[in-house]
Amino acid sequence: MTEVIDNPILNSPYEQPDRYYEIGPQGPTGEVREGRRPSESFIPIAVSKKGKQDAEQIEFDFDVTGERRERNTLINDLRREVARWRRGGEYPGVTPISRKLLQHWADPDRDNRVLFCQREAAETAIFLTEVAGRHGYTDWRRRLEPENEAHNSGLPRAALKMATGAGKTVVMAMLIAWQTLNKVQSPRDARFTSRFLVVTPGITIRDRLRVLLPEEPENYYGQRDLIPADLKGSLAHARIAITNYHAFQLKDAKEIQGVARNTRLLLKGDRKEDSFKESPKAMVSRVLRDLGGSDKQQVMVFNDEAHHCYRDRPLSSTGRSTKLDKDEQAANEEARVWFRGLQAVAKHAGIKQIIDLSATPFYLKGSGYNEGYIFPWTISDFSLMDAIESGIVKIPRTPVDDDARHELVTYLRLWDFVGDKLPKKTPKNTVKDWIPEPELEGALHSLHRSYTKAFQHWETSLQQHDEPPPVFIVVCPNTTVSRLVYEWIAGQEVVKDDAVMAHTPGNLELLSNVVNGKPLARPRTILIDSRALESGEGLKKDFKQAAAAEIAAFQAEYRRRYPGADVEKITEEDLLREVMNTVGKKGRLGEQVRCVVSVSMLTEGWDANTVTHILGVRPFRSQLLCEQVVGRGLRRRSYAVNDEGFFEPEYANVYGIPFQFIPSDKPTKDPLPPKPVQEVRSLEGREHLRITFPKLDGYRVEVPDEEMDLNLDVAERFAIGPDTVPRWVEVQGVIGEGEHDLSEDRTYRRQEVAFALAKRILDSRFNTAEDKRPWLFPRLVEICREWIDHRVTIDRGYSLDYLMTITQAQVQAADHIWNAITRYVGNRRDRLRPMLNRFDPQGSTEGVYFHTRKATVPAEKSEVSHVTLDGWLGNTWEQLLASELELNQDVAAYVKNDHLGFSIPYVHKGRSHSYVPDFLVRIHRPEDEDFDRYLIVEVSGSQKSPGPTRAKAATARDSWCVAVNNHGGFGRWGYIEMTDPLSFKARLSEAIQLLYGDEPIIGDPDLLDYDMHVRSAGGA
Repeated sequence: MTEVIDNPILNSPYEQPDRYYEIGPQGPTGEVREGRRPSESFIPIAVSKKGKQDAEQIEFDFDVTGERRERNTLINDLRREVARWRRGGEYPGVTPISRKLLQHWADPDRDNRVLFCQREAAETAIFLTEVAGRHGYTDWRRRLEPENEAHNSGLPRAALKMATGAGKTVVMAMLIAWQTLNKVQSPRDARFTSRFLVVTPGITIRDRLRVLLPEEPENYYGQRDLIPADLKGSLAHARIAITNYHAFQLKDAKEIQGVARNTRLLLKGDRKEDSFKESPKAMVSRVLRDLGGSDKQQVMVFNDEAHHCYRDRPLSSTGRSTKLDKDEQAANEEARVWFRGLQAVAKHAGIKQIIDLSATPFYLKGSGYNEGYIFPWTISDFSLMDAIESGIVKIPRTPVDDDARHELVTYLRLWDFVGDKLPKKTPKNTVKDWIPEPELEGALHSLHRSYTKAFQHWETSLQQHDEPPPVFIVVCPNTTVSRLVYEWIAGQEVVKDDAVMAHTPGNLELLSNVVNGKPLARPRTILIDSRALESGEGLKKDFKQAAAAEIAAFQAEYRRRYPGADVEKITEEDLLREVMNTVGKKGRLGEQVRCVVSVSMLTEGWDANTVTHILGVRPFRSQLLCEQVVGRGLRRRSYAVNDEGFFEPEYANVYGIPFQFIPSDKPTKDPLPPKPVQEVRSLEGREHLRITFPKLDGYRVEVPDEEMDLNLDVAERFAIGPDTVPRWVEVQGVIGEGEHDLSEDRTYRRQEVAFALAKRILDSRFNTAEDKRPWLFPRLVEICREWIDHRVTIDRGYSLDYLMTITQAQVQAADHIWNAITRYVGNRRDRLRPMLNRFDPQGSTEGVYFHTRKATVPAEKSEVSHVTLDGWLGNTWEQLLASELELNQDVAAYVKNDHLGFSIPYVHKGRSHSYVPDFLVRIHRPEDEDFDRYLIVEVSGSQKSPGPTRAKAATARDSWCVAVNNHGGFGRWGYIEMTDPLSFKARLSEAIQLLYGDEPIIGDPDLLDYDMHVRSAGGA
């Protein structure tokens, strides 16, 4: 059996990914690598690459689809420069408006944070427009221009690659806001425009993208808080047209409509131009009529699902047959309509920039390019593996083993077993008494058993919250197979002499549309294909009666969108499309649908987030097609983060789609429905309850050179043995052969280890850009050697090599030594100083304002209206402590540390972190003092990791409190952890008395500059 990776989520969704799973020749190996996953494409190896020279090309077979992996060098190079530009958060070289937007989107304290993948895509587009080629940065546009000349006839295209479910629509809204607000601020700046054309592949996406219109009540600018409050008014200047590419087709003149084809040809005569069709210029005027005809501004174009827009070339250049099948011919014709439409817009209106957005910006089969060849004008990539490792999408779980008597995993490679046995496309009802192939039937039953578990969880935990049920989707190769599979799952009518005699139930109980011999008024399973959409077939009269309320709501929405339209003319086709588009949407037509059987793949833009099971019954010959189909079921239900700031894993079980992902046996956790939003703010009239605090970037240690020594009494022992690191490792990937790995064959001398530890301490604790102190190194080496001799224990068979080969161990050892140096008895002069933030050295409870879905309780002794309780269901310990703070007579004011900007910098395992403790408390000031005393309170439950928790507590008490108290300008501070709710009252009273008495709660007494038993003004 394949080994399981417990939690595939490695990264925060809001920060740049810094860890990733290595993908070997046979898929993910399970090994975690540090850094950013390189952008790669999977290229079919059957297509000749003769004549192409690329020094960075990496080639080998990818086991399932027979493809080669190739690095996307432009994306990787540009990504590194954008990351360098982003570093520090100042975004040099952009306009003030752009900088304000970029910093607003990057704000980590937002309640509705922007995902990193969305920020990076928008940042890359902004960087190219405002920064590239200036301020010492490379002009990346010169890398794009020749590609656009070769592939796009000079159209200025730039593609943003984002996994399905990563939020491409949000990125469009961000870029519209960026362009519009800059144009309003600087009308003469030719880099910006306030006119936008959004082009989609169909009406499904066209309608869904209405959230880009500022006038829409549910627009994304407000929903996602994309614009700072003082800039929102300028968005009204944006003019946006949203259309499907079909609008680029030249329409017939009214006079010729209904005229027979032969008559039309006769009237046309020998003229090349058809005078009965509108001209390209007239078409552009029609498409852009909502943008205003007199404005000379160029248009910014957004192509959604942009892999449908390309200029094809003859296939003969690839050395393969030039014969295309019908699907390939249709795809190329659609691409021509889209591409030529953009050319007409560029000619007659002017295009400033085309931004392509797609999860798969690759050339399609039959385009004349290699299938899966990434658009060479792609500038940003957040791949499906990136999205999985950041938790942004559901994690596909694929079959990895079974007990069948062949080498292939049956339900992973389903098409290999059943593909040649399924019927081809035939007229309806010509296939009688169909029995699915054993492997297909087994796959359906197996997935249904898994679906039953998800359904039972929904019944017991989610149905009571009006959450829609889980959804099972089946993707078929043609309308014949889809009809047969649909009837096998959902049941069918028994017809004799054109009369319905009975109804037979489906073979999957939870998905059957026939129960107790009668069809359900609202079907659980629906069939989606072009013929059904055109005819409305499948929507029966009783279904429409049962769904009367939802249909009425749809009709009302239709009236609002299209004033004056005849609602009675809404067809069954419209209703079926609405059912499909609202699967999993509460209060809509498709809310209770459990299964969707589709042809080829579901409509692009289909955004159901309740899919838990996917069955692919069709050929998959490329990673492109795998990702397109799997992506239909990967949208998350919940975007709530856990205590580590990560999303909890959500899963979709996928059969029949040979795309190797990260397997996991963890059960799916369906989220509870969203809670009501609560406004939390600072209240007028409570200024006397205000709490102020310093904002620290770090700590500055001043150890007198002549007094530096090691305190062995407080130095912790450091053990090297079997509890630390193995001496050899048996490595086994997710699939494939394993290997035996031995430790490095080298022995390090004690002096080498002491030198390495001394250098780490010198570099991390003493040396700064302004202050180099190399003369301390010899003494540090002596101290490190003394520590090794007296505090390091080594088991038989192990050695000091561990401190040289394991960086984390070396960092921990250096921390042990440093702690023993700084706590040397008697060495107390100018011990620790705070490094205040230069631009924002002090914060307070004034001006707090945010909305939250977390549980809250009202606060009385606080300037802030509520205490926000951490955790989805609240935190009873925090609630109990808040109650004790309200009742304690020594407490003058307190606040829950949420949206305050108060944090404590600390280091754990060699990495810098920010610790956000739970409460700040100000106690009543004694009459003989002229400074305030404050208590930092942490509520530590058993669920918190002991290592980081200890590091946080030690830093808060012995670094933060000491440094701030030594400063003397912020009062007297203490720190305490609450670990037992039964002792909260007594522990709080004790801590307050210790703080009044300047006891060690305010920090290690050996590190303080003043006599703790003598109070003086200002805490000095």
